[in-house]
Amino acid sequence: MSEEADVLLSKAKLAEQSERYEDMVQFMKEFVELKKRIAPEERNLLSVAFKNVVGARRSSWRVVSSIIAKTNDEGKSKLAEAYKSKIEKELDETCHEVLKLLDEKLIKQAEEEEDAKEEAVFYLKMKGDYYRYLSEVKTGDDKEKVVENADNAYKKASELAAEKLPTTNPIRLGLALNYSVFHYEIKQSCKEACDLAKKAFDDSIAELDQLQDDTYKDSTLIMQLLRDNLTLWTSENDSKDDKDDEEGK
Repeated sequence: MSEEADVLLSKAKLAEQSERYEDMVQFMKEFVELKKRIAPEERNLLSVAFKNVVGARRSSWRVVSSIIAKTNDEGKSKLAEAYKSKIEKELDETCHEVLKLLDEKLIKQAEEEEDAKEEAVFYLKMKGDYYRYLSEVKTGDDKEKVVENADNAYKKASELAAEKLPTTNPIRLGLALNYSVFHYEIKQSCKEACDLAKKAFDDSIAELDQLQDDTYKDSTLIMQLLRDNLTLWTSENDSKDDKDDEEGK
């Protein structure tokens, strides 16, 4: 079994190098099924595989949606709508593929191991991310359901991270970054997004001297992204307030 797992891991790395991410997904799924627990490098490979497959479809969906919004040609619009539905189906299938793997194996295993709290936060964050991706293309009751699922996963991950991981841990910081984006883009709550990003940034700055050498680069990069988002969102919110004041005169 170990030899088979090693071969699958080598294939996944080769698929990544050749940017064949659908193949990489398949290799990593088979690899995960053979292992009781996977190492940090291996779970990162799993994340990269699915993120690239879903990311390509998210990008395609945005392009087609923009074309639909701009066209006045009924025939072209109808064709684009059909193509958008095809992309949504592919995105839905891939998201549910990774969510099934997370729920049925990875999260369950991590929560059962006392020394796997970082893993549990990583997988719960992943779960929140993929429900967030689904929420971008869903409407009505379907959208409400996936938004709730994303929120619950992010919240559970945040509670566990606050209890078990240092404020400068890159997984905890990445969680705060993505959860704040979820509040801003999906729930359209600028205040919650800013509050979350500010707390994560301030808490990590306060313990900057505790940063580990092996995670320094990752942690500081995410801290910079948190600060950039906070600056942008605060500026946009101030502009909106100014506009509301003008309209109220």
